[in-house]
Amino acid sequence: MESNNKKIRVRFAPSPTGYLHIGGARTALFNWLYARHYGGTFILRIEDTDKLRSTPEAVNAILDGMKWLGLDWDEGPEKGGEYGPYFQMQRLHIYQKYTAKLLADGKAYYCYCTADELEERRKRQLAKGGNALYDRKCLNLTESEKRKFEEEGRKPAIRLKMPGDQIVVNDLIKGKMDFDSRLLTDFVIIKSDGIPTYNFAVVIDDILMKISLVMRGDDHISNTPKQIVIYQALEEDIPDFAHIPMIMGPDNTRLSKRHGATSVMEYKRMGFLPEAVVNYIAHLGWSSGTNQELFSIDKLVKGFTLDKVSSHSAIFDMEKLNWFNGEYLKNMPEEKYAKMLLPYLQEVDFMDSSISDEQFKWLKKVVSLMKSRVRNFRQFLEYADYFFSDNFKVEDDAAKVLEQEGVKETLGELANRLSQLNQWTEENIEQVVRDIAGEMDLKGKQIIHPTRVSLSGKKVGPSLFALMEVLGKEQNIRCLERTVKKLT
Repeated sequence: MESNNKKIRVRFAPSPTGYLHIGGARTALFNWLYARHYGGTFILRIEDTDKLRSTPEAVNAILDGMKWLGLDWDEGPEKGGEYGPYFQMQRLHIYQKYTAKLLADGKAYYCYCTADELEERRKRQLAKGGNALYDRKCLNLTESEKRKFEEEGRKPAIRLKMPGDQIVVNDLIKGKMDFDSRLLTDFVIIKSDGIPTYNFAVVIDDILMKISLVMRGDDHISNTPKQIVIYQALEEDIPDFAHIPMIMGPDNTRLSKRHGATSVMEYKRMGFLPEAVVNYIAHLGWSSGTNQELFSIDKLVKGFTLDKVSSHSAIFDMEKLNWFNGEYLKNMPEEKYAKMLLPYLQEVDFMDSSISDEQFKWLKKVVSLMKSRVRNFRQFLEYADYFFSDNFKVEDDAAKVLEQEGVKETLGELANRLSQLNQWTEENIEQVVRDIAGEMDLKGKQIIHPTRVSLSGKKVGPSLFALMEVLGKEQNIRCLERTVKKLT
């Protein structure tokens, strides 16, 4: 059963060793949706025990990514909560308390083996055809033996003594999974520097934060039996587990940067909308059971249940993400679109940091022409560059249009007629073009195509006459005359 009478408390617990990426964002989203669906609590916890790789910059990147996606947390950094602190390195005294209990109960023991000794014994075991489990050399050390090791300067780690039982996990997504604990080594729970290992710290935190469901990627399945053994050793209730499928690239290999997977905030820089990213990654492993693809966040919350989460890997498709984003952009009001687009235009100096009401009104006209043709804001800069500067590059295939016979004369006449036009409207512009075509016995495409290339450098775009009106009289004539000069 997916939910019962106990209070729903779920968590997202990233390690601040890098940015918030698509896989982590999907895990955070599923936990957030689950908490919101059942009226539970969503906790953000920072697992920063990797002292060498954890950085404050990565913490900030994770928080920024969560905020941008709209995944607000109920407890955690910047929010607080009664179960804090929410950074593991601030909880070391707590782990020590539980370690002492395990040692006192004979369920854990000090290990003085060095890395070289462990590696040597591991090689010997493998050479004999055995497995590489820890051989429990330090399990029954006497006090004098411990003192001798300490006099040598050795600092002990602490290992959990594994029971010989079968471990059963009734995963809410994967179903029943059996693990033989005899095939698991007595693993380290506290390293020789006093820092807890991942599996130990996460269990203590989940116990004290009263986590009811541990939902995470299925790359964590191998950690689950170790964590269950810790719960059992501490005689604590075991939460539910739900392992969501990995996200793979289109070639069915693990998702990486070459597939387009990058930090969440990079998608913002690339011109994607947070609601589009959320909508798309919600579909990476979850299905509504219908053909509908575009959901408001409220509808996602309402529809998210674990029985609709697949146990099979999801495929990340950059083209599909672009499609989602394009759909959101097409339906966005021009006013909002223009405001969101403006920082991207200013970044590449297409528009100044200060913009007049008249300029903004003009920008909304550009947006109206282009918004159904682009799928993200960066693409807008590429597809609509000619609106902001006549110093654009003519695409190679478009340049061939200008090489056709009679183009120079046609564009020269068009520039002359347009310069005499008093009322600069789409209708009047179209009439001039049609008149020239009739007088020069041209087919429509013989004047429309070279005119478009001359004004934009591109073979395709929005309605030519609407484009010409928005570009303005001066830029039209300037571009046409420049093309004629180049063809002379």
